[in-house]
Amino acid sequence: MLYEIIGWFGAFFFIVSYYLLSKGRLRQESTTYHLLNLMGAMSLIINALHFRDNANILVNGVWASIAIMALYQFGKSSSRKRS
Repeated sequence: MLYEIIGWFGAFFFIVSYYLLSKGRLRQESTTYHLLNLMGAMSLIINALHFRDNANILVNGVWASIAIMALYQFGKSSSRKRS
């Protein structure tokens, strides 16, 4: 039951991030957008590990990696602006 709830939270994070992006409330370059995607992917990975859903593990692992790379880039460019 716990893993199903975690999976539903992951779906919720993905839907919210995409909805807010589509409505113009978030920008593709925003940290919030990528954090929501990262939380969604990580939640769905936890769910998929429990249910041994390898395709979902792969897709969400790639999705999480993209979000991490974007957040890293934002952090890097943000620290350059402060210097």
